[in-house]
Amino acid sequence: MTPEKLQSIAFKWFETFNNKELEKLLSLYDEDAIHFSPKLKIYKPESNGFVTGKEALREWWKDAFERLPSLNYKVKSLTANGDRVFMEYTRTVIGEEDLLVAKVLDIKEDKIIATRVYHG
Repeated sequence: MTPEKLQSIAFKWFETFNNKELEKLLSLYDEDAIHFSPKLKIYKPESNGFVTGKEALREWWKDAFERLPSLNYKVKSLTANGDRVFMEYTRTVIGEEDLLVAKVLDIKEDKIIATRVYHG
């Protein structure tokens, strides 16, 4: 996959996430996608930070959008090659300190198959 195609998927990810278009966001993912986030470890300790599949992603993000209506991600940089996109962005929520975040998207056949989130 070309770096341009990978980046277009990443930019679509940011657009749908920031617009809270949950079904469009989920359409970017493979049915069995795996997601890791330190926030999951905090809010759902039993998950050990992982969720698998679109339904689990739907529940996770629906909850986040409802709890944090001002949640927004501002792109700082994207690096794409092979089958991966490395994204850096700032997480903003009204009333909270901004958080620098890095995320890796693993992509196969135009679908995100895995994501890993790292907080600074």
